Amino acid sequence: MLPFLKRKSEPEQAMALPSWHPNFRNAESLPDIKVVRTAFFINGIAILSALSLGAFLGLKEWQLNVVNSQISQIQAEITRNKSSSDKAVAIYKQFQASEGKVAEVENFLKSKSIISVLVLRLSATLPPNIAIDTLDMRDSGMTMRLSIRGDAAAASGYATAYLEQLRKDKELSQFEEFSFTGSPVRNPATGRMAVEFMLRLKPAVVLAKKKP
Repeated sequence: MLPFLKRKSEPEQAMALPSWHPNFRNAESLPDIKVVRTAFFINGIAILSALSLGAFLGLKEWQLNVVNSQISQIQAEITRNKSSSDKAVAIYKQFQASEGKVAEVENFLKSKSIISVLVLRLSATLPPNIAIDTLDMRDSGMTMRLSIRGDAAAASGYATAYLEQLRKDKELSQFEEFSFTGSPVRNPATGRMAVEFMLRLKPAVVLAKKKP
């Protein structure tokens, strides 16, 4: 059986009941008794932000000073070397001009018809019934005056064949046109037919000769 509950005495009951009194406290007007106040965190964050911004600006200022210092050094080096650089540029321009002239001369020599070479080539390939009286070399081409044996018909055939031979000669590739300047005529002094050829130079060769 359950034991009988023991009834507390009146003094014990009086001590167990809390004392009652009216609460006149205003919580909003009471002081903040927290160990770490909220204002401390706000001020700390503000100070940390200011320090971080100051450090960032200081770093950027230092980097800017380093860049300006490097620019100043490079500018000073440029100023120091400007005189020698200008001289080198002037010499290089003179070299380019000289190189251009050398190239023009080289091209001219390569394209120029040297009369001695032509005479040797013409004499080596000259048909037996034809003789060269004169060669007149000009900027536009060369005029050949020939004496041909035989009557008018035969001389005309020899001249036509020789002109075709000259046209096919690879050693005369600087010429682009081979033509008669007139009809064959009899030379009363020699009794031979006089013929004149015109060998016209190619345009590229003419331009190379006209350049100074």
